[in-house]
Amino acid sequence: MEMRAGEKVIDQLDYIEDTKGNGGDKGRLRLKGITEALHVLTKYNGCRYEFIFTNLIPGNSRHFTSVMGVHRAYLSSKIYRELRLRGAVICDKQLRMLEKEKLYMTVDGVWNLSSDQGNLGSFVVTNVRIVWFAEMNETFNVSLPYIQIASIRMRESRFGLAVVIESTLGSGGYVLGFRLDPVERLHKITEELQNLYKVHLEHPELGVYYSVTSAPLLPEESTVARREEIVEFDENVNDLSNALAAYSLDQRDENNSEPVYCPDLGLAVEKLKPGYSMKTLWEVIPTNNEQVN
Repeated sequence: MEMRAGEKVIDQLDYIEDTKGNGGDKGRLRLKGITEALHVLTKYNGCRYEFIFTNLIPGNSRHFTSVMGVHRAYLSSKIYRELRLRGAVICDKQLRMLEKEKLYMTVDGVWNLSSDQGNLGSFVVTNVRIVWFAEMNETFNVSLPYIQIASIRMRESRFGLAVVIESTLGSGGYVLGFRLDPVERLHKITEELQNLYKVHLEHPELGVYYSVTSAPLLPEESTVARREEIVEFDENVNDLSNALAAYSLDQRDENNSEPVYCPDLGLAVEKLKPGYSMKTLWEVIPTNNEQVN
């Protein structure tokens, strides 16, 4: 797998079956009513997708513990990756440091140009984010992680030359202006912020820290003794789950979006593509040529 910057491999499990979208990979299917599967619902660009993963090693639940543990670590570390306005990030004019966060510099005398008269405050710059807070009211602040920064540059404003930090569209597309005196100091601080931003793009700190337990309940190697029992499905079998995946990923045709009545459901639905039926779209495992041991 090609890793993106900042991504790390936490755990790797073999013999995991993509139960819903399996296209004929090696594995075994046993229907006993006691199998536990990892059910994942996702949403991307307004479309929802469903994934079901089953561990082919009987009794092994590492696919639960690893995925759910990383997911909890991800949810609890959003401050590393999300822009925060007026958050509880400053206490007694000191930044509340995050795990593995390192303080690079503190810059006083920074004017926030978001209001007509401007607000005097300070920059706190770390390896994770840029934080500004007002001198008179520390709850008036902004925490801007590097991962949410689109650009850092200097440009003219109504207050004169200023450093402008633009956030990504996903974080709201904010345009934040700050001014420092004298101009030479403004140039120096802007250059340092740009350099730190470039370094973070190459080695981002995403804040997800999770380690797999040293003694899992059922190690992968201890139960995979009879590999000859793992059979290979016939590649010629028409797996109807592929039809569902293909249909889910098809581009919507805006000119052919008129709903039609479906007698099977008693509802109006989007017109199906040629070659698909409502029955096949609801079937995860083919009714014909079942591969069940």
